[in-house]
Amino acid sequence: MAFLKIQRLVLAAALSLTAWILLGQTDFVPQQTGWHIRTYKYTPSSFDWANRTQSHPVDEASMTRLPAGDPRPLPPIQHQFTSEELSESHNNTQRERRNAVRRAALRSWRAYRDHAWGRDEVTPQTLVGRDTFAGWGATLVDALDTLWIMGLKQDFRDAVEHVAAIDWDKATSEACSLFETNIRYLGGLLSAYDLSGERVLLDKAVELGDMLHAGFDTPNNMPANGFHFAQAKAGKLVASLNEASAAAGTLSLEFTHLSQLTGDPKYYHAIDGVKRALERTQDSTNLPGMWPVFIDLQSSFFTPGTSFSLGASSDSAYEYLSKMHALLGGLDPAYEKLHTKAMATAAQHLLFRPMLPPSSPPTTDILFSGTVLSNGKIIELIPEVQHLGCFAGGMFALGGRLFHNASHIAIGEQLARGCAWAYTAFPTGVMPELSSIIPCNTTTQCTWNETAYQTATTAHGTPHRPPPPPFTAVLSPGYFLRPEAAESLFVLYRVTGKADLLEAAWGMFQAVEKATRTRRAYSAIADVGVEGETGRVDSMESFWIAETLKYFYLIFSEPELISLDEYVFNTEAHPFRLPKPGVKQ
Repeated sequence: MAFLKIQRLVLAAALSLTAWILLGQTDFVPQQTGWHIRTYKYTPSSFDWANRTQSHPVDEASMTRLPAGDPRPLPPIQHQFTSEELSESHNNTQRERRNAVRRAALRSWRAYRDHAWGRDEVTPQTLVGRDTFAGWGATLVDALDTLWIMGLKQDFRDAVEHVAAIDWDKATSEACSLFETNIRYLGGLLSAYDLSGERVLLDKAVELGDMLHAGFDTPNNMPANGFHFAQAKAGKLVASLNEASAAAGTLSLEFTHLSQLTGDPKYYHAIDGVKRALERTQDSTNLPGMWPVFIDLQSSFFTPGTSFSLGASSDSAYEYLSKMHALLGGLDPAYEKLHTKAMATAAQHLLFRPMLPPSSPPTTDILFSGTVLSNGKIIELIPEVQHLGCFAGGMFALGGRLFHNASHIAIGEQLARGCAWAYTAFPTGVMPELSSIIPCNTTTQCTWNETAYQTATTAHGTPHRPPPPPFTAVLSPGYFLRPEAAESLFVLYRVTGKADLLEAAWGMFQAVEKATRTRRAYSAIADVGVEGETGRVDSMESFWIAETLKYFYLIFSEPELISLDEYVFNTEAHPFRLPKPGVKQ
């Protein structure tokens, strides 16, 4: 019997190593040994949210189920890389680059492990732990799939052991954000389960999903983003009169995938109500096709707002439309319609081309996404550039592939290159959180007009430091380790196969690494526009490891590693496995 047990352990280790090689980690030599299978001690949370009495229950017989039928074959998302192109992505240069990214991730993880284990994040300068997302270990859960993808399996196992004992009823605050908890914690658990198959991760995801599901136990079953734990237990949550559209629209991927993995329809039913509200209101807003940045969830998704954007507070509501189409295997036509209408409106009204100075390369073909103010009659473009909006390049490209729209793939590339260019425009090589730029009158190229530029710059007042042309103002000069520009370069490289995007991403990573590096980790910075000391903010949010470094790592990896034809990313860069055509859901 002992011999058979040893034989099984050897076989398990061999299978684990084989899986690791198949994941493309052939250039990684593990820092730790011991590929043995670990048994995790699952500790259930102290409050059973699944059996909480609901104040506004939904009759199980009337619940909306996942769409029936076999998932349809989706159009190929990734570029069909030739052997010559593949050799470019497999060469020593790309291997060295992804290893450089991996070292940065490991450095960041060790700072967290050594100084803030179990806390939400580590402060990268003072090296202490702090809790910013209810104290369940946001960085630890958010980083799980990054650790797996980068081959840091021992660190992954150590993290899973901690996750197995998380008590969702032991928060360090009296409330949490439904949106943030969903994308970082629930998304992180589901993705890590998809990649590793560790059952305890799904068990903890179900616990958390049951808790977050209580956010829909409101008088109209719209989600209450302000998730007050005591009120949620008592069934007294109420949706907001003025809620960010992203908070309502960025629950669908995670709740849907939880229903897919468990067979329990309640999660999918909850977010399907939001989808129906989006359908009902899409054509009747002040900018038909899009929804205002803030909406009234308490009053049946009332949308009187006049501000429209692909940036802060609305971004991922649009991102999830095409991604839901993919996750559902194309079985719900509503998401294609929602995405197509929204992107047509955005392309017509929100996108603009900057007026570039004579010093710019004549072939620079770039776009940005701004903000529109509309009262239903007058439409005004505000040419502000948000780093958060840089994800839009990837969104347009992904939708272009899924829905056979080549013009949107081209738009996606122009947007991705626009943000990459904005990085190079500032002394640190990093773009700021929020800036204003002078636009052309149309989306076609225009010639530089110095008078118009000076007028626009003066309109913003007298800055303490003149912004670099064509930027007319730097409204928020910091960089918070955000991933959106790297995300779009990753998606566009996978979609187009254009090798120069690798060079743009490498230049971006080098600039970010240099500008944010601290003694033990990496820090948000106060000002990207200075030549010397940028001013550290002493913050390293969980998305630095979960998103930014993951996207940089994947763009320099073999295209089959987390292929866009096999996975869809949530807005926190957590890949969910897509259903296979011919396999019923």
